[in-house]
Amino acid sequence: MDLQVTNKTALVVASSQGLGKAIAEELLKEGANVMLTGRNGEKLAKLAEDLNRLGYGRAAYIKTDITKAVDIRAMVKAAVSEFGGLDILVNNAGGPPAGSFEELSDEDWQNAFELNLLSYIRIIRESLPHLKRNGGKIVNIASSSIKEPLQGMALSNTFRTGIVGLSKTLAAELAPYEILINTVGPGRIATDRVAQLDKINGDKKGISAEEMKQTMLSSIPLGRYGEPEEFARFAAFLASGANTYMTGQAFLVDGGMVKSI
Repeated sequence: MDLQVTNKTALVVASSQGLGKAIAEELLKEGANVMLTGRNGEKLAKLAEDLNRLGYGRAAYIKTDITKAVDIRAMVKAAVSEFGGLDILVNNAGGPPAGSFEELSDEDWQNAFELNLLSYIRIIRESLPHLKRNGGKIVNIASSSIKEPLQGMALSNTFRTGIVGLSKTLAAELAPYEILINTVGPGRIATDRVAQLDKINGDKKGISAEEMKQTMLSSIPLGRYGEPEEFARFAAFLASGANTYMTGQAFLVDGGMVKSI
């Protein structure tokens, strides 16, 4: 399938590793020019160098802390300046700390709000003047908690579902500008974040991270964790010209793990 992203500009937030990195690579392989962002400048520089060797689209990067409004403004400005416009926005952020409601402080809630919801709001607001010019796509990366709350993940359960409400609202408001917006939640995808959660949950149960992983695998009909590339292919489709009529929706890439309808 031709994703129709050749020479389009994609801003992929938090793309130095994990799901963001996989999405950036997928879009670049399809011919898009990609602005990489994250807090680790060395990782970003190395990734941009590696991606530019592939010979498809072009990659650039900017070091960014998305909890800071000034950094967000600079990030969007850099993407537009580097590539001449903005067609695709992939919102992404590291997950908030695990913890039950009674374990979390006001500071935990405030930090998670700024990282996992307010950042998306600010980035979309800053990107809209550019996306409105020719239409575009926004893909918000969330979590499987948008469909089924995760035990011991009160922050994620709260703010990830907030992303769905934001996306649904904006789908109607942005439709006249031919801007489509959707949310995608990963299930158990083999990233450092999931490995960390397996260790945390395993420690709470007094078992090893590998034993915790085996317990989680038993709840996944496909019997394995997904690969970042599998998640990235679906996110890239939603962000592409091949998606012309899907907006305001929330999807899971989870191997059938979540049982809700």
